[in-house]
Amino acid sequence: MPNRLSHATSPYLQQHADNPIDWYPWGSEAFDEAARRDVPILLSVGYAACHWCHVMAHESFEDAETAAQVNAGFVAIKVDREERPDIDAVYMAATQAMTGQGGWPMTCFLTPVGEPFHCGTYYPPTPRQGMPAFRQLLTAVTTAWTEDGDRVRTSAGQIAAQLADGAAAALPPAPVDAGTLDDAAATLGTGFDATHGGFGGAPKFPPSMALEFLVRHHERTGSVDALAQASVTAERMARGGLYDQLAGGFARYSVDARWVVPHFEKMLYDNALLLRVYAHLARLPDADPLFGRVAAETAGFLLADLRTPEGGFAAALDADTDGVEGLTYAWTPVQLREVLGDDDGVWAADLLAVTDSGTFEHGSSTLQLPADPDDPARWARLRTVLLAARSERPQPARDDKVVTAWNGMAIQALAEAGAALGHPEWIDAAAEAAELLLSRHVVDGRVRRSSRAGAVGAAAGVLEDHAVLADALLALHQATGAPRWLDAATGLLDLALQRFSGEEPGAFFDTADDAEELLHRPRELTDNASPCGSSALTSALVTASVLVADGGRYRDAAEAALRSVGTLASKHPRFAGHWLTVAEAVARGPLQVAVAGPDDPGRAALVAHARRIAAGGTVVVAGEPDAAGVPLLADRPLVDGAAAAYVCRGFVCDRPVTTTAELTAALLLRP
Repeated sequence: MPNRLSHATSPYLQQHADNPIDWYPWGSEAFDEAARRDVPILLSVGYAACHWCHVMAHESFEDAETAAQVNAGFVAIKVDREERPDIDAVYMAATQAMTGQGGWPMTCFLTPVGEPFHCGTYYPPTPRQGMPAFRQLLTAVTTAWTEDGDRVRTSAGQIAAQLADGAAAALPPAPVDAGTLDDAAATLGTGFDATHGGFGGAPKFPPSMALEFLVRHHERTGSVDALAQASVTAERMARGGLYDQLAGGFARYSVDARWVVPHFEKMLYDNALLLRVYAHLARLPDADPLFGRVAAETAGFLLADLRTPEGGFAAALDADTDGVEGLTYAWTPVQLREVLGDDDGVWAADLLAVTDSGTFEHGSSTLQLPADPDDPARWARLRTVLLAARSERPQPARDDKVVTAWNGMAIQALAEAGAALGHPEWIDAAAEAAELLLSRHVVDGRVRRSSRAGAVGAAAGVLEDHAVLADALLALHQATGAPRWLDAATGLLDLALQRFSGEEPGAFFDTADDAEELLHRPRELTDNASPCGSSALTSALVTASVLVADGGRYRDAAEAALRSVGTLASKHPRFAGHWLTVAEAVARGPLQVAVAGPDDPGRAALVAHARRIAAGGTVVVAGEPDAAGVPLLADRPLVDGAAAAYVCRGFVCDRPVTTTAELTAALLLRP
């Protein structure tokens, strides 16, 4: 019989709707019931595409005896971390404080007022590798609660107070200037894997924000090392099993240091961030053609595999297929020959590093592309055949939840890449997704976190939702010239400054001042799998500061935010990639290009050229001189009746230019 999760909008909660455990969604009903029964709360946090979440569900949550023990001694709450990142942040801080590590599934035991007293991650059904069995843990917690409840409550209260103090602590402010950026690039270099690319050892996650910073650092300073680190990493990732050589798109991470064996889930945010990186690399002089191809294929993956009927983008493809990782994606030499025939099968196995012994599990291999094919036409033909054959296999489940922030990342990536690489259809897709978010996710003037099948969820948007969506709309404004996107973006920025600002200059909380009260108000400063809300907001503020007439207040807020993380950026650049990317834009002014003129081939040539070669973070707009709703075009007259490009750095503008050669010279000047 379905439990209380059967009507949830979250696919992850729906996955547990038929568990014998009497799950509650997060809310007052669960906490009231725990208080009434005087039992602790079992809080389980995960997400739909999480492999180990599925494993623990099958091993424990679907087991009748385990469920009976949970139901008798606990009130069980299930939370989708993607739908409620605020709850996840609060209890992940507790888990990391107690265990020194974190991850999902996250398993926390709380008092009836939500204070944590024991936290961990995955627990097996039987003791394994030093971990207790889940039922052993349940028994131990019940014993402690019934026999020493006062001490447990006191300890939980102390833990909650310490977590609140830690969340409120601020780093010493420090400038993020040119010297800081040089030091950050040098520090990143000390951990660079020159052979395989990336930073550090296994497991390896795509360092998308660090790569974007390195590319921008190269563009501003000419650093050969920064460009080499970004290029080598991008090339190795794209040639490894991390990248889907048949359908495009990147998996979540590689379990090895060589990018060979991925953790197969495909996340929207990873692919959106990586699309920006590859499009940016593709625009550089003498770029490897691989980067443009991967950008196009990744955009194609977003549009083909993650697009929802409403025009948004789904959150993820699952790591598993029918409970088996890699079932859809791995191949053996025999399977290649069965699909392609002997000659083509042998050739493809050699090209794709599919060996008799296998690079993955059970003699199968992930598909790699260590070198370009000697016969591109042959590979194009065989790739089509293999993809068609793969589509007949069982497919991973898709999490159709449309997350505001992650869709914002996709909108921004598609708008920027479409404008730079000449794909107007990507811009159209970005605009359609933006329409969906503004029409469905903004309710009574406030942003909601997610929707599914067009039905918006109840969870309020957090800072990253407001910030990333604003940045995306600013990118759409630049790509299309439509003032409505600028108006919507500034409305979001004003709302964010009003509702998410802290007392310290440049400080922003992840939840609004009128959001549900949790143990403490979370405030994340580090960039992890995606930009933190504060760095995303700072990015949008910097861009908006040169697009609106009264942009000084946005610039002041952005500079204060950067100073607040100067210590983090200089000492731990791997966890401040987006902050550093924003700081590079500030160090350049940011650079602005306003192309004024009638809608004719002359203006089109100038704006296309600017989008193609301007450094990352450059603001580019085009339109009629003094176009309504586009302040950057104010007082930008034609030159001898022809379209003209005005290049500005900060508050200083060069003389207008009318040819692409002159524009190249103006844009390639370094500050």
